[in-house]
Amino acid sequence: MSDTTNAPDNDGITAGEAVLEGEYTPRMIIFDDLGDTSLDEAISGTIVEFEDGDLVFGKVVKVDKDEVLLDIGFKSEGVIPARELSIRHDIDPFEVVQLGEEVEALVLQKEDKEGRLILSKKRAQYERAWGTIEGIKNANGVVKGPVIEVVKGGLIVDIGLRGFLPASLVELRRVRDLQPYVGKVVEAKIIELDKNRNNVVLSRRAWLEETQKEQREEFLENLKPGEVRRGVVSSVVNFGVFVDLGGMDGLVHVSELSWKHVDHPSSVVQVGDEIQVLVLDVDLDKERISLSLKATQSDPWQEFANAHKVGELVYGRVTKLVPFGAFIQVGEGIEGLVHISEMAAHHVDLPEQVVQPGEELWVKIIDIDLQRRRISLSIKQAAEGGEVAAEYREAFGEHAYDEEGNYIGQIDYSLEFTPETEAQAAWAEYVAEHGLEVPGAGSKSEEASSDVAESDGDDGSSESGDE
Repeated sequence: MSDTTNAPDNDGITAGEAVLEGEYTPRMIIFDDLGDTSLDEAISGTIVEFEDGDLVFGKVVKVDKDEVLLDIGFKSEGVIPARELSIRHDIDPFEVVQLGEEVEALVLQKEDKEGRLILSKKRAQYERAWGTIEGIKNANGVVKGPVIEVVKGGLIVDIGLRGFLPASLVELRRVRDLQPYVGKVVEAKIIELDKNRNNVVLSRRAWLEETQKEQREEFLENLKPGEVRRGVVSSVVNFGVFVDLGGMDGLVHVSELSWKHVDHPSSVVQVGDEIQVLVLDVDLDKERISLSLKATQSDPWQEFANAHKVGELVYGRVTKLVPFGAFIQVGEGIEGLVHISEMAAHHVDLPEQVVQPGEELWVKIIDIDLQRRRISLSIKQAAEGGEVAAEYREAFGEHAYDEEGNYIGQIDYSLEFTPETEAQAAWAEYVAEHGLEVPGAGSKSEEASSDVAESDGDDGSSESGDE
């Protein structure tokens, strides 16, 4: 009931005064516009109806560090917890919404145990974004968004939901440091989509490859086998290395890295090294480039063949024993085989009866097959003498050899010569081990030897004359 006691009438007289004067006439101060509708029904009609999982719109009426209040026309404001504001972790609510802003939210719980309406802005965003992304995927389109986080194995991109961009698909070649990409807006193709698992996988490399297709085709058409190009090592893998040629990456297979045996490509080059390579092949259909590093370097086998000939004596180191002989390294990256039949003048059952790995010794070259890259060596024939290879003649001095390079006399190292190099020391050791019977046809030591001992007859004893 309305209180009309002191309400003034049309003449400015209060109701109390009018009653005393006997002139009061009640007047209507409320207009009934509900008709047949009850007051409860009218109130209910102004409240929004919704269920859990529905999307609703509302106005931000309060923002603090823990939650945001949203007026959606319900009997009480909805609460958006801070964790439900954004797909980004540990975000400041004041950076996401502003007072008075219109926001869409998804109803998580119409009434929790405290009677509150719980909403989620990020899940509403997720539902809207998922439909959009499915359409983009079906149309083979491109998504775009900022990188918001570095995680194990790649990046998280905000495309309305959390899209995962693997590290191997960020660029055309693998990127080691992903941190500089945070905050950067990137474009990518969607390569995997699974709503049940909430899984969205992106590929920026696929987008780059698509946008750079014309440039790649032009680059490949201008690249010809046999050309020598400079490039930068972009990646090292077990089977070789990838080299950035300034437009595309080419592969140097491990077999094309060096003339020597390579245990792992990292022992030859490192990421960032600038190298010169030869183009071996260009596959336009598969867009693959095959390169060679060793082809730009001198062939040690050819160099060895040019500097040596059959019959020469060379110094080497035993690298490996096999049932049929021993391999001897006689140059950088050059190994030859001493067959078991060439290990000694007498019969040899096992190579280890004559030599051991790591042992250094003189061998004679008995065959050079450059095409098959094979060198046959002999320990047995080295003991019989022969021409010493030029590099050893230079090491020991001309006085030890004749004009043909044959050894012509033992050197008295204690008086005349002090070994200065490993080769010289090895020769000195060899001479000491064999006494006067050193390699060398026409040796002066043989001419200077004592007369042959004469037998005194019956007892078989002999006497040697002085030298």
